[in-house]
Amino acid sequence: MISHLSLGTNDLERAAAFYDAVLPTLGYKRVLTRDDCVAYGDRYPAFWIVRPLDESRPAAPGNGTHVAFHARTRDMVHAFHAAALKAGARDNGAPGPRPEYGELYYGAFVIDPDGHKIEAECYGAG
Repeated sequence: MISHLSLGTNDLERAAAFYDAVLPTLGYKRVLTRDDCVAYGDRYPAFWIVRPLDESRPAAPGNGTHVAFHARTRDMVHAFHAAALKAGARDNGAPGPRPEYGELYYGAFVIDPDGHKIEAECYGAG
């Protein structure tokens, strides 16, 4: 349904270092680098971190914005959470079942260094 999405950052180098450390735990890698952005995916750019489009104002996390990355296994959810904390994220929910989102839902939540709410999730026991 969604082709790609972008999150703003005021420190592209710091944000890229964070996502370079975290997204490989889910099988994603950096696939594009430019002066104003860095993009990640498995083969094509799907997740972008970008400098503010309106350079007169700083980038800021959205109130209610939440990005969830799909993991194939629960072990990947755990690896994502551990890598994110090690790379400077704040914990926002340890890995575990989230029955309020569905019987098979399993996720972990962090706040990235720019204040964005991010998650890794999988469905099933895998």
